[in-house]
Amino acid sequence: MSESRATAILSVYDKTGLIELAKGLAAKNVRLLGSGGTARAVREAGLEIGDVSDITQAPEMLQGRVKTLHPAVHGGILARTSLESDRKDLEAQKIAPIDIVVCNLYPFEETVGRDPAPTIAQAVEEIDIGGVTLIRAAAKNHDRVWVLCDPKDYGRFLSEYGQESEQAKEARNLFALKGFTHTAKYDDAISNYFRKEYAAPPHEPAQQITLRYGANPHQKPAQAYVTEGALPFKALGGSPGYINLLDGLNAWALVKELREATNRAAAASFKHVSPAGAAVAVPLSEAEARACFVHDLGELSPLATAYARARGADRMSSFGDIIALSDKVDEQTAKIISREVSDGVIAPAYDQAALDLLLPKKGGKYCVLQMDPDYVPAVRETRQVYGVTLEQRRNDLKVTPELFKERVTARKDIPDATILDMIVATIALKYTQSNSVCYALHGQVIGLGAGQQSRIHCTRLAGGKADNWWLRQHPRVLDLPFKKGTKRPEKSNAIDLFVEGAKLAGKELEGWQALFESVPSALTEEERAQHAAALKDVVVASDAFFPFPDNVHRAAQSGATYIAAPGGSVMDDACVDAANEHQMVVARTNVRLFHH
Repeated sequence: MSESRATAILSVYDKTGLIELAKGLAAKNVRLLGSGGTARAVREAGLEIGDVSDITQAPEMLQGRVKTLHPAVHGGILARTSLESDRKDLEAQKIAPIDIVVCNLYPFEETVGRDPAPTIAQAVEEIDIGGVTLIRAAAKNHDRVWVLCDPKDYGRFLSEYGQESEQAKEARNLFALKGFTHTAKYDDAISNYFRKEYAAPPHEPAQQITLRYGANPHQKPAQAYVTEGALPFKALGGSPGYINLLDGLNAWALVKELREATNRAAAASFKHVSPAGAAVAVPLSEAEARACFVHDLGELSPLATAYARARGADRMSSFGDIIALSDKVDEQTAKIISREVSDGVIAPAYDQAALDLLLPKKGGKYCVLQMDPDYVPAVRETRQVYGVTLEQRRNDLKVTPELFKERVTARKDIPDATILDMIVATIALKYTQSNSVCYALHGQVIGLGAGQQSRIHCTRLAGGKADNWWLRQHPRVLDLPFKKGTKRPEKSNAIDLFVEGAKLAGKELEGWQALFESVPSALTEEERAQHAAALKDVVVASDAFFPFPDNVHRAAQSGATYIAAPGGSVMDDACVDAANEHQMVVARTNVRLFHH
């Protein structure tokens, strides 16, 4: 074998462009070696090509399972011919260097995606071993060896091969990167297949579950999986959907963090990847208990209290929510859940009496998820948008009282109860679609403006929800004369229309009036103003700076006395001046909390 003549190994499943490449290589005096069908195809085109067995002196065996796995092949590929020791090893073993590897792999993903699906034995035979090894070996030694795994690169290779230029070196580097990527995707497809076969329920531990569909029914297939350990949750009842998991896992992270930050039981009501409500266990007043529809239950457990507050923050938005609970679910909390319309619940554990109430919901299809309380996600998180992968460090910032120590207004006093509200509001913002502003009081979110492009619209939206929350505790609202048998969702909707002063007519008005024993008169402006004036000491938190003082003025209209927000706006001083005008306290957090 002449050492001055370059050698190429060709072993491809996809033979697109193979003959043109082989002709180009032959024209450059490159010796061609091929395996199996690749060599046969080149010979049939009238080109000279040897077999891999010419250098291995070993035939293909095990029905083709072993073709290129041999030191004569991989020693020739991996040899660093610039090192004397490697050259001596090659000489001692009578191995010639290999300079070019052309290889692509069996179509494993295509095979396992067929209908009908192949058996596991059939799928196994589509797992390429020698090809992956060829590509990885050549890619590893790309300082010398060219690797081609994509027929679209053949043309560029033929134009660059033999050139001692930076452009040629760049091409060789990029082809090596493509080789590593190709084998990584291939391995991912294989592990994805076997994860479904060997690590999905009923197998334990489960790493994968198949979902009915993605965000919408036409988005199939869909799945949830982890690549290490086990899924951190398991379904005790029902079957979680894609959006259920988006809401449930975000909601769990929120309540876990609230629990750790406050040492109180915590709950969240999640809808469309933002909290409708979130709270920790702070005892309810009689009016709050009535507004939350739990006054008939007597003294509540801490977890039941937290959930009553979370659900009661914005009952309209919480309709059909996913519930997250920080502690083991007791019977009383489950009873509150059983009376409301929701899609599912996620918690670390459940009393049997709680499961007896939850599992029959929705005809036995209610989603009950048990979360591993010790699970900690990876520091690095990724997502795909339009085919592009984005990567960042997970937002693992800890919200503590230290965050609110810098106070930039004339008034600086913040009581402990308000610090609690600041913690609740700020943690809620971490898990809310930006832009977002949160109003909080008594350990709970009372109004949340999420996903608005304009900061003032967040502040107005959240403020309007806070006003609604407060007005639902007006004595006349609490005493609305609903007919016996009126369902909770009907009450919530009727109360919302009454509180908002909606202008109804026709059938809508008739339907609303039909819910009452006697039709209530509308709240007067005087009644509204008098009740609104009693709302005080509200916390307003923002996930980014207030760009203009209009946000401060609007917050003041809804009883805000305290603001927790970062600075950074050219209008910071004007916003502080506005806060001083309203005798507010502004705690400068110096932390932005965008969430997307």
